[in-house]
Amino acid sequence: MNRYYLPSASWQDSTLTLTGDEAKHCTRVMRAKEGDTLEVFDGEGNSAICTLTSTTRSEVHCLITERHFHPKPTQPITLCQAIPKGGNMELIVQKAVELGVSVIQPLITARTIARPDSLSKKQAKWQRIALEACKQCGQNHLPQILEPVEFSLWINQVPSFQTAIIASLDEKSVPFKSFLHASPPQGNIAFLVGPEGDFSPEEYQSAYRVGFSPVSLGTIILRVETATLYGLSVLHYECS
Repeated sequence: MNRYYLPSASWQDSTLTLTGDEAKHCTRVMRAKEGDTLEVFDGEGNSAICTLTSTTRSEVHCLITERHFHPKPTQPITLCQAIPKGGNMELIVQKAVELGVSVIQPLITARTIARPDSLSKKQAKWQRIALEACKQCGQNHLPQILEPVEFSLWINQVPSFQTAIIASLDEKSVPFKSFLHASPPQGNIAFLVGPEGDFSPEEYQSAYRVGFSPVSLGTIILRVETATLYGLSVLHYECS
């Protein structure tokens, strides 16, 4: 069933109207027609099964036949991600949404290769990718892609997390499995992943100082995107 996004402010009791890009996608790309069944979600946990009743050049009108509410996860995961080079952040955002993250905080670290002047445009693009991933995978809570920020600023005002983990090549790290066995994830979870070239020693010490626990992802050195998706997969399994 094709899924479409409609912000909660535009919802009505019995009918929904898609406009803009969602309406165009519905009629021009998916070739939906009167009588078709589709699903609409608001990114805040509400979804509805609808019957398409009519279309115009710019609107798609739907009749709600079923409504559902999907509660937020009890152990929301925030991915704190050093921005990798190239287009790898796009892949990370897409797959992280599929793995159920609630928030993604892009970070500019000492070894991040990124152009600060282009990051605002990239943030908007990453948010669009997150939305498309929600539509594809059935995620009903749209993750928030926060504004990219310098690691040195972020670490001094990092939100409080009940479980805070940093993927680490540092000698202080412990195997991920051992850490989870000794300290099962609780409450809000943060997973911090560095850039190509890893965190600097100063960044490691800053992360440890605010409560991040270093874990090893194995003896093989993983690419940034592989490390992120591996870690999120493990956490998703543990929290399911």
